[in-house]
Amino acid sequence: MSLWRVPRVPPAGWLGCVHQQLFLTPATPSSLPGGAAAAARALSRVQYRRPGQPKDNRPPWKKIKFDFAKGVEGVKKHMTLLMKELRDPLVGPEGKPVLEHMLEQNRVVWEFRGPEALEQWSVSSDREIGGQSEAYLKLGRNNNTCLLYGTLCGAPPRDGETRYSGYCTLRSKQMLCAFDRKKHHDWTSFNTLHLRVRGDGRPWMINLVGETYFSHQKDDMYSYFLYTRGGPYWQDVKIPFSKFFLGHRGRIQDDQHHLWLDKINTVGFTLGDKADGPFQLEIDFIGVCRDSAHTEEFAYETYKRNPNV
Repeated sequence: MSLWRVPRVPPAGWLGCVHQQLFLTPATPSSLPGGAAAAARALSRVQYRRPGQPKDNRPPWKKIKFDFAKGVEGVKKHMTLLMKELRDPLVGPEGKPVLEHMLEQNRVVWEFRGPEALEQWSVSSDREIGGQSEAYLKLGRNNNTCLLYGTLCGAPPRDGETRYSGYCTLRSKQMLCAFDRKKHHDWTSFNTLHLRVRGDGRPWMINLVGETYFSHQKDDMYSYFLYTRGGPYWQDVKIPFSKFFLGHRGRIQDDQHHLWLDKINTVGFTLGDKADGPFQLEIDFIGVCRDSAHTEEFAYETYKRNPNV
């Protein structure tokens, strides 16, 4: 095995040489000890870049945008949110009187009644990794609904790495309180997700993401199926939270457990039915309700480890 050649430099210039060799010069198999294996380990420590995205070679200080006027607006915004955050607990839970909070049976979380409602959602597709699918979001007729439309294409990008493609996603943004701290939805008083949608007959996946406490759980997601009817008629869909199953990076887990409703971060819709062509999904509102007739805690079998084995 050949050793890594280090050029002879004066003692005063040793630190600068090391900095230039390790951080500025790209690693190649011939310049690392151990050949290709060492090169793979070195490149694995670099931030991962999805295929199809251009590499950003700008230095870190050029990626920062300084704007004094925007900073003043940000301070005003966060101080307003802080005052609301301190004032709401004096009224009751979530800023509502205690009696109203206890007797609440239905709650509309998202309704699309103007352009500001679309700012709470983000749209993505496989175009981000070099695919050909397209997804767009706009207000429906009379600005009273949300219309997600586009074209699905399952052809994978020709990058030699990506094997599967063909998906589109609509996802709510993470709620933030003062100073960009996370804010969660508390749905412990409800047991059912209530939607009013109008689709084109395609099957969708509804995804719920909750707050996790360990780093290996950051990609955990609870999902269930949404079968749209198609046609000009609206359909009211009620899905109990007990029907949502646990998945991790698209794989259903064997160790299933129910969803914790006290800290819900985002709600999303995913289309990936491998049927190329146009699609559309129109949403009137998304809410939660409490169905007293539904007493099921969890719909799937759970496993408990036997300590005697």
